[in-house]
Amino acid sequence: MLYRTTHTTRYLYAEPVMQCLSLAHLTPRSFPGQTVLESSIQVDPEPVRFGRRRDYFGNEAASFSILQAHERFVTTATSLVRVERRAPDAPPVGWETTRDLLAAYPDAPTREAFGFVFDSPLVAPYRELADFAAPSFPPGRPMVEAARDLSHRIHAGFTYLPQSTSVDMPLLEAFGKRCGVCQDFSHIMIGALRSLRLAARYVSGYLRSGANYQGAEASHAWVSVFVPGAGWLDFDPTNDMMPTDGHVTVAWGRDYGDVTPMKGIALGGGKQVVQVAVRAEKVE
Repeated sequence: MLYRTTHTTRYLYAEPVMQCLSLAHLTPRSFPGQTVLESSIQVDPEPVRFGRRRDYFGNEAASFSILQAHERFVTTATSLVRVERRAPDAPPVGWETTRDLLAAYPDAPTREAFGFVFDSPLVAPYRELADFAAPSFPPGRPMVEAARDLSHRIHAGFTYLPQSTSVDMPLLEAFGKRCGVCQDFSHIMIGALRSLRLAARYVSGYLRSGANYQGAEASHAWVSVFVPGAGWLDFDPTNDMMPTDGHVTVAWGRDYGDVTPMKGIALGGGKQVVQVAVRAEKVE
């Protein structure tokens, strides 16, 4: 599947901004199953400095500085991406075996995954999340089956309700509300898995435009879970599915804070309005 992705962010300010510094995770990743063929980021006003680098997790991060007064700031990222992922054929390894292998990290893949067992700034392994996860993880259950069941229970037990939560809402508060958006559902699933000492990471990306998905036409989030013998497998609790070729991966990290699409600091501006438009159009 070939996609043309477009992610436009507009900042409209009530007062002039004298200067701003920004960090963006807007360029999709290349990895087995996904290849970025083209990518560009346009910024208006034109920045005096623009740089690209790889962050700790291997994502492409763009940073730029605007040092002229402005009341409007627009960033448009476009990419041409080929997605060829298919549903995985994972071995029936038990979840306890997965946990024990992660703790021992006998090889490079488990050693890398072990870093995603621990808590992160936005996701901690609370007791409430461990209790929520427990019914999905009875003794001896295969890891993929257990993770799929946990994802399904989040989808079934929580209501997708835009603007019902905020980025800075504590995880347990979002968990208690039993509603939220893809970011909340992903954090809850990650916290539940980490509470069992399993490795889970936060994935940001896009959904195919025009598909019957919750969270389309915006930045989306899902969860990647480490399974010995299969590597990292994706689960989308918002849409109750394992992503294949309808999801375009942009970045991954410990939680939303590691892969925020746009963040930064501005001098001045007063009240601001942020408008975001996302498309992932299939290219014939």
